Amino acid sequence: MRALSLAGLLGMAAGMLGLWRTGALLSPNPATIAVQAAAVVLFIWARATFGLRSFHAAANPTEGGLVTSGPYRRIRHPIYAAILLFAGAGAAARASAGSLFFLLVAAGAAVRIVAEETLLVGRYPEYRDYARRTKRLIPFLL
Repeated sequence: MRALSLAGLLGMAAGMLGLWRTGALLSPNPATIAVQAAAVVLFIWARATFGLRSFHAAANPTEGGLVTSGPYRRIRHPIYAAILLFAGAGAAARASAGSLFFLLVAAGAAVRIVAEETLLVGRYPEYRDYARRTKRLIPFLL
């Protein structure tokens, strides 16, 4: 699962790079800027809530217990939600062939989520109950 999660991360990074290189990541549109700013706020909030735990390129559930506060109260993967929101807003605002790189970001996130959730269930038995009461990416929907 760790190798699969690394592949997902690489896919997300390649998709973001592709969006940036084709000019489909950022937009001067005020609405897009607002959505992307909200995505950055969500990302920072989630990372701050997660605490001082280190980031691992390959998924590796850390010691310290399951985080279920802050944005994790409603979303199991708020950092991935923020990345998808940021990339999706840019791709939608600058619709072009380059926008298709968003699919690589989304596919990479999906792979990473599946790998992480598999590892989390093994590390934290209470994760199953947490997963039943929260959504993966969008509160109350998905």
